[in-house]
Amino acid sequence: MVGVGGAVLESLMSSGAVPVVATVGVGDDGTLYNVNADEAAAAIAVAVGASKLIYLTDVAGVRRDRNDPSSIISRASRDDVLSLVASGAADGGMIPKLQGCVAAVDGGVGAAHVLDGTAPHALLVELFTDGGIGTMITAAG
Repeated sequence: MVGVGGAVLESLMSSGAVPVVATVGVGDDGTLYNVNADEAAAAIAVAVGASKLIYLTDVAGVRRDRNDPSSIISRASRDDVLSLVASGAADGGMIPKLQGCVAAVDGGVGAAHVLDGTAPHALLVELFTDGGIGTMITAAG
């Protein structure tokens, strides 16, 4: 992925529209490309200067031990996340989400969150309680 048309998104949002983005890219020659949705979400968050990036998934958050559902990490730094990926503790579809979280906070997004989108009120609990319900990733611990 080369970039995001942040100005277009900003213009839409300032007019009251809520952009819905399909993760399809267009090459210089007009060829359509499938773009990883996690990577695209992070790039969009950076391009529009978002204060938060939130990934809704089917797991409760980032696990210290991928085989132990009770090992959810409630808060992590970008360095913690990179260590988890390097150690193999994160795998499969969680890796691009974590890479997106790191790209987002490195790009100036205040925090990135990984939440179980199937849990009742997950977004409200994560954002409006001290403990949260998933994992919040920031530039520093």
